[in-house]
Amino acid sequence: MKNLFKIVMSCMTIITGISLVGCHNDLYLEPVSQISGSSFWKTPDDAQSGLNGMYVRLKHQATDNLFIWGEARSQSIDFAQGGGWILHIVHNTLTSSTMQTNESQSFMDWRRMYTIIHDANLILKYVPDIQFVVEGDKNNILAQAYAMRAYVYYVLTRTWGDLPLATEPFEAYSVEIVQRGRSSQQEVFTLIKNDIDEALKLFPDNQLASKRNYWSKPAVNALKADVNLWTAKTRGGGNTDLNTALEALNEAEKCDVVLLDDFASVFDYENKSNREVLMTVTMKDGEMAGNSIYSQMYLSEQYMPFGLDEETRAIILPVGGYPYLQIGNHVAELFSVDDQRKRATYIELYDTDESGNKELFLNLPLKMNGTVIGGVRRFYDDFVIYRYADILLMRAEVKNALGQDPSSDINKIRERAYKDNFSAHAFVNGTKEDNDAIILQERLLEFVLEGKYWWDLIRFDKVFELIPNLIGRDQDRYLLLWPISLQTLSLEPNVQQNQGW
Repeated sequence: MKNLFKIVMSCMTIITGISLVGCHNDLYLEPVSQISGSSFWKTPDDAQSGLNGMYVRLKHQATDNLFIWGEARSQSIDFAQGGGWILHIVHNTLTSSTMQTNESQSFMDWRRMYTIIHDANLILKYVPDIQFVVEGDKNNILAQAYAMRAYVYYVLTRTWGDLPLATEPFEAYSVEIVQRGRSSQQEVFTLIKNDIDEALKLFPDNQLASKRNYWSKPAVNALKADVNLWTAKTRGGGNTDLNTALEALNEAEKCDVVLLDDFASVFDYENKSNREVLMTVTMKDGEMAGNSIYSQMYLSEQYMPFGLDEETRAIILPVGGYPYLQIGNHVAELFSVDDQRKRATYIELYDTDESGNKELFLNLPLKMNGTVIGGVRRFYDDFVIYRYADILLMRAEVKNALGQDPSSDINKIRERAYKDNFSAHAFVNGTKEDNDAIILQERLLEFVLEGKYWWDLIRFDKVFELIPNLIGRDQDRYLLLWPISLQTLSLEPNVQQNQGW
């Protein structure tokens, strides 16, 4: 009972820490009660409680923000019905006035992501002094904290660029600590890569977490590859970083991962943490305060098109959510009819008039359509950070950049996608430029709705060629970063707005 009380109290203070953010600074956290200091970090149970709380905070970001930052601006999704703040993101029409109007939306600033960093910093400060029966258990917790800090900073720097760096927990107010300026992206990536290396040294083995929803050595190798692929292609890291990424990818697959035969089953609510997954954020009934952002990509009864055929109706019922967004037409057109990913990703809904004429109503996403609980559709889909398909397509991208043949990795993806019709879609090595175009499109077909395509477009330098509402706006490269919220600027005197905003 005593240990249960500690766990509950720890999670309460960690969760409610968001509401304790001081008025001085977006990065400032009032001390999270005495539990986070001298009276708390004493036992392995305390360390585990702190670790669990860190993952609870990540779950809050995975319900919406990780998708918004990683994909919403790519136009893989498009406007369907209704309106609201999401349209400014999807249409890339954010301005200073729309920023101010949507200031209350959490995607507009970095504050809540920094609370995850704060949790990691608490673990890294206090856990080394806790006595564990098995030293590997301590090292595993420390490794996860390093991994989480690296991952969060990686998301943040791709979103906002230069960042204030925090490597110590904010347990007391200090102007020097909290009113700091932004460190360069070079410094941020140095920290990210160092944290990844520390994590990899500390993991006691190469096993995946039992539910695959905690950082593990294979998952961190996937992160290492992702980071080095990014710095190779966007920050001048060249072949050095590409070779580091390739080595990490080869290490990442040395664990219990496979491509599931049925693409749709990767995302089944009843098949969470399956063997394709390396790292996921698990969403479950009883743990969610509300639906995820995918509820804004489905259908409520009042929006049902007239004359919908019974076969389609049976597939999508029961309905729920709001059809604000759909799979973009230009994306839907890329799927071949014999690609099993098409059937698992979306379904075309047609409106039929009284004369029997059909018109496309919307491309309704099926990939993240939740589950039915008590007759009600609940949008509790996991946010998968890395799965084996990502390892294969990242490796194809790395090999191509190094002038190697990416065929084997691409064809593993296509063999699953096309099954008996694979021979008609087998990839044949071509020029580096042609291969890149194919790899990027394959990533779109494979990962649409998984919060990756915006990052992919930046990495391939195709934002202003392939996003319909940004074509020809090459001079507006400031759009690659998000604006810093006006609230953050008002609270952070040493933080300046990103250029162009």
